[in-house]
Amino acid sequence: MKKKEEKVPRHLFVPEEQRGEAYQDRPLPIGYGQTISQPFIVALMTDLINVGPRDVVLEIGTGSGYQAAVLSPLAAKVYSIEIIPELGERAAARLAELRFDNVEVKVGDGYYGWAAHAPFDGIGVFLNFCG
Repeated sequence: MKKKEEKVPRHLFVPEEQRGEAYQDRPLPIGYGQTISQPFIVALMTDLINVGPRDVVLEIGTGSGYQAAVLSPLAAKVYSIEIIPELGERAAARLAELRFDNVEVKVGDGYYGWAAHAPFDGIGVFLNFCG
């Protein structure tokens, strides 16, 4: 199950001060009270979406962009929505820099989806609740 996300350099999706821990199987803080999910959860969620090469996927909760990067080579297109502007902008820039060209990030409230690109073959909700 973990093969998909092993191809994506997780250390590039965490803050520099967390890079030494990037490949541990645990969530790591990415700022703004959010975390990057642990690799096991990323793999599980990816498998549960069951993405195919012609699929269009909607991701709610871009965070660092890591899950979108994992989905990118598996899908035709990934649309990702992030409610925290700083995270959404940072993820969009990182994904573009790393040439995940079939991923588009929008800053906004994922509650409303992304009607302009619907219907979707898979929808993943990747949220972090910190107390």
